[in-house]
Amino acid sequence: MAACSIEDLLAKAEQDEAEKLKSITVQKELDLEFDIGNLVAYDKNRIDIRQFREQKKEDFLRSLARDNTQLLVNEIWKHPTERVEEVIVVKLPEPTTPLPREKPPPKPRPPTKWEEFAKLKGIQKKKKTNLVWDDVAKNELHRLRNIARAQKIKVPGVGLTPTAQQSKTDLARAVNVAKSSTASAGKFQDRLPKEKAPRNTGKKRKFQPVIGNFSNEKQRQLDLLKVLDSKKPRLDVNKAVNKQMREDDREESAAKFKKGGKKGRKGGNFSGKGKGGGGKGKGRAGGKGQGPPSGKKGAGKPGKR
Repeated sequence: MAACSIEDLLAKAEQDEAEKLKSITVQKELDLEFDIGNLVAYDKNRIDIRQFREQKKEDFLRSLARDNTQLLVNEIWKHPTERVEEVIVVKLPEPTTPLPREKPPPKPRPPTKWEEFAKLKGIQKKKKTNLVWDDVAKNELHRLRNIARAQKIKVPGVGLTPTAQQSKTDLARAVNVAKSSTASAGKFQDRLPKEKAPRNTGKKRKFQPVIGNFSNEKQRQLDLLKVLDSKKPRLDVNKAVNKQMREDDREESAAKFKKGGKKGRKGGNFSGKGKGGGGKGKGRAGGKGQGPPSGKKGAGKPGKR
């Protein structure tokens, strides 16, 4: 009995496995019509009403859809295949079933006056170009773009021109720029034996960790939701106090300016009157004067000095 029960269990398990992995061969009375370009299959076989009533509706429809899908997949793999990036794909043919458009086709654009004139005169548009592709210029352009991206500047039009005198800092910066101008942005560039690490290369942005303890992130999100949910605006006490203190100082200084104003010193010239004495002196001066023609001597008038 034990052996029979084990055999029954194995047979049942095998039957269940067979139902899960059904064969790719499906038998139909009438062959399906396929439109591989649109990935569509048309089944014109009649539905067995007795089987539809005996089984559940969902199971019957699921089985029918599975068989038709299997036939469509079999028909798809009959077409030529190719390998694209380690994947085998099928070249689908052009669709044969016309599908309706969602919107009407666009109306043709009316020709311009120049197009009408060119058509009348038989003028054909020819595109002329004097440019020649240069691989060296292409590599130089990529190098300049990498340098400009590293220095956060625009790409120069005529190349980078060195300065007349370069300091040690400029030379170190030039070395760092040259290393970071490669396709890998200097990630795989080796250093010289005595080369020092570059300085002042910029600060990197710091991001919050995506793994680990999420309590801090949870608290930030809750605080943000609390601020958004509250109807009253959030008040910064320190900012409000500082603003009030500045307003008080401004009003106090304005009041002092109105009361006091600008004061200036008043000054005068002190003048005094003084009397000065002058002495009078008498002097006698003697002199000889000419007398009358008679020749007599006489006293003359004193002379002034």
